[in-house]
Amino acid sequence: MSAVIWLLISLPLGAGAVLGVTGTRCNRLVPALGVAVAVATLGVAVAAAVTRPQSSAPLFAGMRAGLAVDGLSAFMVVTVAAVTTAVLAFAAGEFGPDENRGRLFGLMLVFSGAMLVTVTATTLPLLLMAWEVMGATSWALIGYWWRRPERVRAADTAFLTTRTADLGLYLAAGAAVAGGAGSLDLRALPDAPSPWLHVITGGVVVAALGKSAQLPFSFWLSRAMQGPSPVSALLHSATMVAAGAYLLLRLHPLLAATGWAGPLVAWTGAVTALFLGVVAVAQRDLKQLLAASTSSQLGFMVLAAGSGGIAAGTTQLVAHAATKSGLFLAAGAWLTALGTKHLPALRGAARTYRLLGTAFTVGALTLAGLPPLSLWAAKDEVLASAYAESTGLYAVGLAAAAVAAVYSIKALWYVTQPLPDDPEAGYDTERDGTRRTARTTPAPLLVLTFAAAVLGVLALPGPASWLKRLVGAPDEPSPKPWEVGLSVGVAFAAAGLAWWWASRPAPLPRPAVRWARGWLHLERAAHTVVVRPVLGLARALAVFDDRVVDGAVRQVARGGLATARIAGRVDDGIDAAVRQTARGGLAGARLAGRADDGGIDAAVDAVAAGARGLGRAARRPQTGLLHQYYAQAALGFAVLVLIVLLVR
Repeated sequence: MSAVIWLLISLPLGAGAVLGVTGTRCNRLVPALGVAVAVATLGVAVAAAVTRPQSSAPLFAGMRAGLAVDGLSAFMVVTVAAVTTAVLAFAAGEFGPDENRGRLFGLMLVFSGAMLVTVTATTLPLLLMAWEVMGATSWALIGYWWRRPERVRAADTAFLTTRTADLGLYLAAGAAVAGGAGSLDLRALPDAPSPWLHVITGGVVVAALGKSAQLPFSFWLSRAMQGPSPVSALLHSATMVAAGAYLLLRLHPLLAATGWAGPLVAWTGAVTALFLGVVAVAQRDLKQLLAASTSSQLGFMVLAAGSGGIAAGTTQLVAHAATKSGLFLAAGAWLTALGTKHLPALRGAARTYRLLGTAFTVGALTLAGLPPLSLWAAKDEVLASAYAESTGLYAVGLAAAAVAAVYSIKALWYVTQPLPDDPEAGYDTERDGTRRTARTTPAPLLVLTFAAAVLGVLALPGPASWLKRLVGAPDEPSPKPWEVGLSVGVAFAAAGLAWWWASRPAPLPRPAVRWARGWLHLERAAHTVVVRPVLGLARALAVFDDRVVDGAVRQVARGGLATARIAGRVDDGIDAAVRQTARGGLAGARLAGRADDGGIDAAVDAVAAGARGLGRAARRPQTGLLHQYYAQAALGFAVLVLIVLLVR
């Protein structure tokens, strides 16, 4: 049984790594291989959702790497695998043989595998590892066209923003260890003692809000639109941005244990849904509109997580994944065919490309929350949970649902209008359009459109009760008839108003429109509040390092050099003295030599000469004559007596 879950994550991770390193060597085979791996992963995901496998393995001392598929993650593994398959099938026709298909398909498979680990991980260390891999591969995918500096800057902005929020997970892991949760099992986190419980919760909330592009982190999603359209469809529907919302749904017991985290998360989601919906209304670029709507729709999931609507949030997540991936793929197909994603230039695009137009129409009506499509039912479930928590939350959520109808109908209005007199004048603003769609476009688009339309059945009374039991929330509230009627009326009223006002200028002050079109100037605020102070501090530290730390080192070095010079001079003096002494020694040696030659040697020579003379004189008495010897002895005896007498 455990082999299924290991195969579920190892198949996309391993195959993606292999494809990623092939580069352009197998460009023709890569799309077929990538789609085949995605289909196989989808099959394993369905098997895992049915059999619910679990497994664990030793990771660190006292910690294990745990994986499990339960009721909540069963929905997610199938959703992630299905969206990945559809996106890769679409990308097979969008990227020609001159592109590095191996890198694109390999990175998308690795990214998908990391998301599968994220949704099945039961321990914090494994979750952290998958979280990091998602961040790294998303950076590489957004900056896929790395030779264009603006793409790289966009990837850097997205990566650094989410990376900053990701530090919350490290804070949570450290607090869990400090609080005694040695195994770091996710189910054990709510049992951590205070104050570590609050630190853990705060870290998890920050990381999840950053990954799901909630306020104040939302602006990174705008920059992420610089990536290829298949990347946008994958990252911003069922995977990366959904990871934060999923984590909050998974760890709702942790939010509830603190008392403050649930309301904070719920209100953050509601405010994000409303304000980023307004941002979407102001956009004139289709991908930017879809990006802002993604952040807004994720706000409903975060609202559900904070208010205890686990089943409602799951339904919203799954329905939104199918809807938004289909819309992104349609936008990408138009961008390839017409070379633009500017909304005024896309007038009549749905009439020119009818299959794309039909799919986009269904997706836009679903995003608008109109019945009987899936997001209408999902939003009602979310709003029912919000109403059970707070009337204020319900009011803000209902207003956000009305705004969702406005931005969806606005996009639909542009693409369904009659063609202008000279449509070619607005095309090819970003690339040279092909004026056709790829053969691989219809199949994945139709599958996603169908899913977006019918997934609302999960909110019907029977399936909804089954889903609530499946995710462990059987007492979760359901919408009352008046709530359903109110939401339907609000959605239709907002949609009708949006269609009527679409051709007219917005009845708002220009500064407000610019503020909304600029994503609330959140990136500028981040630069003002975070980036510039950090860079200023870095420059100040660099100056301190250059002038104080390095200056002190340089002064010490100069002192050392001066000391060395003085020592050199002293050494030169000593050498001079030594040389003088040596010269004196030489002079003394010469004098001593002269004294030796003229005095000592002369004296020695004189003594020797005297000795020789005495020897000669001593040899003279040795004549051999007795009488001479007797006379010599008498004389000597006489001298001896004389000496004795004189001495006494």
